[in-house]
Amino acid sequence: MADTGTGADTGVTQAADPGPPAAEPPDIHEIDLDLLRHIEAELSSQLDRRHGEAAEIDPAFAAATEALRGFVLGGGKRIRPTFAWWGWRGAGGDPADATTPAVLRALSALELIQACALIHDDLIDASTTRRGRPTVHVAFADRHTQAGWAGRPARFGAAAAILLGDLALAWADDMLRDAGLPAAALLRAAEPWRAMRTELLGGQYLDVLGQASADTSIHGALQIDRFKTAAYTVERPLHLGAAIADAPPALVRSYRRFGADIGIAFQLRDDLLDVFGDPTVTGKAAGDDLREGKRTLLIALALERAEERGATAARTVLTEALGDRDLDSAAVDRVRTVLCELGAPQAVEQRIAALTGSALDALTVAGAAEPAASKLAELAIAATRRRS
Repeated sequence: MADTGTGADTGVTQAADPGPPAAEPPDIHEIDLDLLRHIEAELSSQLDRRHGEAAEIDPAFAAATEALRGFVLGGGKRIRPTFAWWGWRGAGGDPADATTPAVLRALSALELIQACALIHDDLIDASTTRRGRPTVHVAFADRHTQAGWAGRPARFGAAAAILLGDLALAWADDMLRDAGLPAAALLRAAEPWRAMRTELLGGQYLDVLGQASADTSIHGALQIDRFKTAAYTVERPLHLGAAIADAPPALVRSYRRFGADIGIAFQLRDDLLDVFGDPTVTGKAAGDDLREGKRTLLIALALERAEERGATAARTVLTEALGDRDLDSAAVDRVRTVLCELGAPQAVEQRIAALTGSALDALTVAGAAEPAASKLAELAIAATRRRS
């Protein structure tokens, strides 16, 4: 977290930069490497098969789907299928059971939902990089430019991103349905799967609406966190795994409380990393949320505190930065300074700690089987203390 010493008179007392969490967090990728290999294998097999089907339509479409394949397999923490797997295990799922390959295949489909969400989100936010590489709409706009095709490159890139995101969503549904789950398990899985997709799109709409309406309320920020991120990142994947295992309602309720709290804390960590993270680690330019005008909890808390303290200059720095597509690194540094002066990063850290504690309490009373209970606690810490 850089304090550039700009010397701006913001009207508030300088607070210490909170810095990253003191304890080195566990790496999500290292919590279960064997599971990660299984997920990657299922995704690779599915995408190879679907690429062949695309080639039967036209080689050009197959080339486009190869970009989707590269996006899915080119990175990501695999958080969603990992939480779903341990939710299944905690609800009595037995890895020695004959249905385990089908379970792994079904849960891996969550990564295609994630691909849809990220591709569309990058387009909506006009983001240029993802995981250190050009976003899908930018990459296809570049293809258009290099080929010298007719029309506007940006429009072509946007169209390609919309279609590939939609394709990822369609393939996710296919992968779940065709995974080979027993009919009863597939029927039970339908409830969290349907709810998850609707919540994700509802949360995305609230995010767009919040930017358009300049909603800077804490309630508005938390609603977006709850439905755009928490529901499909942790809560519903846990619910999905539990449903496949035919978990009792009490366990599902505990899982959902745990998942909602950890999912929101996960997003709050994202908010901090966007402004204070190292782009070489996060794979995204610092301050993208500011450029996109996102009213995150970090910003909502800072604006509330500026209002309470009559810190007009601080409020001006923040409001002028929100939605400024040309925001440079010096301006991002000024925002960092103001946020720290107002104590907003510390307040978000406290909220993350409280949510994590509440989630772990819910997990304690859930009665999840071991080793799943311990693994879920590990995942909770890894998700909320990560550096990327």
